[in-house]
Amino acid sequence: MSTNAKPFQPNFHLNPKKHWLEIQTIDLHTCGQPLRVISNGLPTLKGNNVLAFRKDFQIRFDHYRKVLIHEPRGHKDMYGCALTPPNDSKAKFGVVFFHNQGYSTMCGHAIIALTTLAYQLHWISNKNQNTLYIDAPCGRIKSWPIIESDELAGTGFLGVPSFVLKLDSELDILELGKIKFDIAYGGAFYVYVDLTKNSLNINLETTEIQEICNLGMKIKKAVMASSIEIKHPFVKDLSFLYGTIFYAPSKNPMIYSKNVCVFANGQIDRSPTGSGIMGRLALLHKRNEIQINQAIKVESILGTTFTGMIKNELTYGPNQAIMPSISGNAYITGKHTFCINPKDPFPNGFELG
Repeated sequence: MSTNAKPFQPNFHLNPKKHWLEIQTIDLHTCGQPLRVISNGLPTLKGNNVLAFRKDFQIRFDHYRKVLIHEPRGHKDMYGCALTPPNDSKAKFGVVFFHNQGYSTMCGHAIIALTTLAYQLHWISNKNQNTLYIDAPCGRIKSWPIIESDELAGTGFLGVPSFVLKLDSELDILELGKIKFDIAYGGAFYVYVDLTKNSLNINLETTEIQEICNLGMKIKKAVMASSIEIKHPFVKDLSFLYGTIFYAPSKNPMIYSKNVCVFANGQIDRSPTGSGIMGRLALLHKRNEIQINQAIKVESILGTTFTGMIKNELTYGPNQAIMPSISGNAYITGKHTFCINPKDPFPNGFELG
């Protein structure tokens, strides 16, 4: 049967009203973990360093975080960041990290994604300016593209001094019994739970993600409620427990271990967690289980991997610390323009559960 009907040619040009809030982003993922980078629409932040910019963002523009992270524009496990001026001229830019609960101090998957973005957008090149310096809340991060056959094969970064806060600790937790754990810092503080030393009935598989989340949050809250003091040697704003990391042997003999991080308000990291591996390297060094410059692969819940190694040892305040290096892959997934109509019943998004 033939028809003379003309094909529908819709006009998708959107011209938001002046009183609408409009935010543009570039989205990426690192080993499956999302990153939403604000590219336009954020007003100028006040301050003279990244911690001050972070504070100003939190006070005046937290609704931007909620718009981009919460439903219906985001989801419970979305992660985002905003670029800021650097602390001084030696860095390219600063960064404020945010998630469903608030703001974090370090994010390895975001550093890998931002370095990928910097290379793809020609902020740096593989010829004359292949090193990027980023001012994160936890300190200055050096990162670089990894080039193979003139193609981007990944990115790497040198982290911040990472150290062990508590080794071989034990806590009696309601409904769980005695849990053995360590606490280490890798730009953020994490509780590390070795599943081979505990009788927790979980496997680090996607089918058990809700149980992993529930256990991770229960352990995190129990440690926070205990007498254990989470204290950074220099910066008060960094002195808090960020998440719980479960780890166990990988089924792949070429991979050192598998780990899953539960952080913020019950978010599950899809990547192997860069800052978490930084702290894990400090633990491995403390136990003499890894050598300087020995590369190890750590697997995520999705089977994706980061490579980590210890570059050197150093003294960091009262702590014996290590300088970790992490590498991995990130990919651009899209560009977005979010429009928030003031009549929208959810201008700041919403959370379920």
